[in-house]
Amino acid sequence: MEVPVIDLEPYLKFTGRSGCGSDSKRDPIEPACKPNGELEYSPDLKSLCEEVAQSLKQTGALVVRDPRCPAEVNDRFLDMMETYFEKPNDFKRQQERPHLHYQVGVTPEGVELPRAAVDQDMQMKIQDVPEEYRPHIPVGADPKWRYMWRVGPRPLETRFKELNSDPVVPEGFPEWADTMDGWGSMMISTVEVVAEMAGIGFGLSKDSFTSLMQQGPHVLAPTGSDLSRHGKEGIVFAGYHYDLNFLTIHGRSRFPGLYIWLRNGQKVEVRVPIGCLLIQAGKQLEWLTGGDCRSGMHEVVVTTRTLAAIEAARQAGKSLWRVSSTVFGHIASDAILQPLGHFAKSPLAQNYPPICAGDFVELELAAINLKGKQDGVLNLENGNCEQQTVG
Repeated sequence: MEVPVIDLEPYLKFTGRSGCGSDSKRDPIEPACKPNGELEYSPDLKSLCEEVAQSLKQTGALVVRDPRCPAEVNDRFLDMMETYFEKPNDFKRQQERPHLHYQVGVTPEGVELPRAAVDQDMQMKIQDVPEEYRPHIPVGADPKWRYMWRVGPRPLETRFKELNSDPVVPEGFPEWADTMDGWGSMMISTVEVVAEMAGIGFGLSKDSFTSLMQQGPHVLAPTGSDLSRHGKEGIVFAGYHYDLNFLTIHGRSRFPGLYIWLRNGQKVEVRVPIGCLLIQAGKQLEWLTGGDCRSGMHEVVVTTRTLAAIEAARQAGKSLWRVSSTVFGHIASDAILQPLGHFAKSPLAQNYPPICAGDFVELELAAINLKGKQDGVLNLENGNCEQQTVG
């Protein structure tokens, strides 16, 4: 089973959002409406939305083509991030904010733990995976840097100020904010369209997911991996893990090495065509669908194809930093995570009790070493989000 490539343009045209780039003209198609005011979708559009939903369910991922996200914008972003990650470590550490759970600014290499390094149940399941599909078992923190840049508006009032903090801008990069905001906003726009289509495809309303995403702590979160130091076959930059957020979107990287695991257990190397974007299901989507969708497992490792790309870059005098073009789309911190609509009637729904998205994120961050451990439990009755101390 391969990850499908889905062209979003038919849906974008139908909703009046088609075009290439931020300066493009809107395509003012007037959608047909039912008497109750809901949009009337053609059979082809319904089928396209169902394809999005089924791909998220069956593979945990899909590749999309969004004409509003030009490849050259991704290239400008990658150029700037390569320049940043090539800076001395002392310079980069000036943007480190551990007291904010590394949710803004830089996270140095050797800090972020992959989930499989701390989850014993996950480690036991890995042992049962056939050898040809078996991921590497992480033995420590990832040897990658990451930069977190907030995308979109934040709530004026929230219990989770650390997850909604002001951005950090490094000195000497006058183009930083415009570049980060521009590319981050484009990718979040794609996530919102995919979320709408998934809602329709799952038999929910089109805003079932996107209404919960409003003012969420979305972040543009590129990683930087130094292939001049770690460019040996088999080195793992991002150990086997799932993403804790709602949907993750990746632009095309200049160095291959990303592997994902499909719902059937098959391991697939991701090859994103030029001009396309990769979408992956996160843990929050799993929660909202009562386990019907599962968060996609993945890892980044140096392969023979990575080595070939390293040699080509070296011969061309180009950067040897592998930069991921990644955005984490989140559910709003103060919103409640719980199975939606018909998913609440699923036999698995009891495994996904109501919990504040912000509490959920903080627990996950603690598990992967991005927030200090806490002695506490969550009161999940009736969506109560208050932290309770264990005596």
